Amino acid sequence: MSVRIKLTLSYVGFLMIAGTLLLVAAWVFLMRGTPNTLVIPDLSDFRRVFDPHSFGPVVFVPAAVLVLGFLLVFGLVGGWILAGRVLAPLSRITDATRRAAKGSLSYRIELEGPKDEFRELADSFDAMLARLEVHVAEQQRFAANASHELRTPLAITQTLLDVARNDPNRDSGELDDRLRAVNARAIDLTEALLLLSRAGQRSNTGEHVDLSLIAEEATETLLPFAEKRGVTIETSGDIAPTVGSHALLLQMTTNLLHNGIVHNLPESGTVQVSTAIGPESVMLTVENTGDKLSSQLASTLTEPFQRGTERLRTDHAGVGLGLAIVKSIVQAHDGTLTLSPRVAGGLRVAVQLPAARRSP
Repeated sequence: MSVRIKLTLSYVGFLMIAGTLLLVAAWVFLMRGTPNTLVIPDLSDFRRVFDPHSFGPVVFVPAAVLVLGFLLVFGLVGGWILAGRVLAPLSRITDATRRAAKGSLSYRIELEGPKDEFRELADSFDAMLARLEVHVAEQQRFAANASHELRTPLAITQTLLDVARNDPNRDSGELDDRLRAVNARAIDLTEALLLLSRAGQRSNTGEHVDLSLIAEEATETLLPFAEKRGVTIETSGDIAPTVGSHALLLQMTTNLLHNGIVHNLPESGTVQVSTAIGPESVMLTVENTGDKLSSQLASTLTEPFQRGTERLRTDHAGVGLGLAIVKSIVQAHDGTLTLSPRVAGGLRVAVQLPAARRSP
């Protein structure tokens, strides 16, 4: 049976039980002590119910039967209508679910009325559809960008091979160097894509790590690269214990430092790395000097293959997935990532993660 029929029968059942109890109470408290007794009514007894001169126990039983019959019909009709009105929002939600199953994620229920359970369900479903629509759009955009980025080194390789075939006397050493460089970039891009896919996977197993130690480890790794580019790294802060994957958090910090070093001033640039601890969270902040950025541009830097304004491709410019990987790692650790431009130029990146619970 459908839910509407079940609700209708439930309404009728409760109504009949309530009516029967009411009639029994009326007989017990109003008709007891009378000389007449209850008898099975015939057709003539039902006509007495409508006779104004007939009253008392003689017409009580037929009247009760008529009342229960009326309650039965009234309960069936009224219960069916009432159940239909109550379940109407559910029908709209079901219709939206069917549309979403067919790929229409832009449809919204937008249920009106009081803030009841159906309204909360509809609003939650609308919010889920909105998130799915954004996620699907991001995935489609990412697939298109990834295809374009992967196509570029393959196209360059094909061009170099065509040139070598058409010019047999060309220096093979130069061709070999260029092919190796293009192939290395394709490998870097593939590895970054694989890391991005793994970074978004949540892991139930986590270890206690200290963001300050991770920041020091990443700084030691990138210090020669920073000195080569004339960038100074400054580290400070408190112990910042959290729970998560040491490898992923180290990759996150390394990407932030590398991004700050590469996209910095040509000379005398600085990168400031600091950690802090709060009541329920820990904070890792990476700030770098550089060109001035708008707030709108800063908010888009976590998108895959987004390199910002006038960010040229160099040997160390990366493949445009550094901050996208950082975002995935932060989300996998139930944290928040905030990017904001510095007034003097450059970027400020703040990572907030849940603090590790202290042992009692």
